[in-house]
Amino acid sequence: MARTDHPLPGADGAARAATARQAVAVQRSQFGGTSWGAAFFGWLSATGLAVPLLALVAAAGTGLGLTDGASAEAIGLRGAVALLVVLFVSYLAGGYVAGRMSRFAGVRQGLAVWLVGLVVVLVLSGAVAVIGSQFNVLARLELPRIPVGEGTATTAGLVTLAAVAGAALLGALLGGALGTRYHRRVDRAGFGG
Repeated sequence: MARTDHPLPGADGAARAATARQAVAVQRSQFGGTSWGAAFFGWLSATGLAVPLLALVAAAGTGLGLTDGASAEAIGLRGAVALLVVLFVSYLAGGYVAGRMSRFAGVRQGLAVWLVGLVVVLVLSGAVAVIGSQFNVLARLELPRIPVGEGTATTAGLVTLAAVAGAALLGALLGGALGTRYHRRVDRAGFGG
């Protein structure tokens, strides 16, 4: 797409640039806070992207026979890496959506996306703890389980949980920063920048 400059009227480029900086500063002061609506829609975008990506990864793993004859450790490591990549990409997209929607403070918006996700996970975990295991649909499906000892699963689970939280946070922060870059280009357009 060709770039078309439509400079504001003014004596020179310095005056236009000063006007642009003042306008953006006023806009930032009025609209620069955390937008929880944008964060919520960013989280929805992240979740919406994670579901088909996880399905594709699972289908690819089964289709390519990556689980045939593999040890529990190899399956666990591959699954953890795939989960980290999917969550990073998903939260990158979610942070981008929130940063793009809110215009200012994209990194803060990315953090807000991650916090919304964390709150949802905590609320759902609390609900399962209160309601009890009789409503745990996944446990009733009798899905195949990886034969890993309980002590190992706890340690590996905590490490995986920390890595998942870190990958999602990093993706959301980076996505938020990328989402606001578009608006910085818009701010510079027409002001001689």
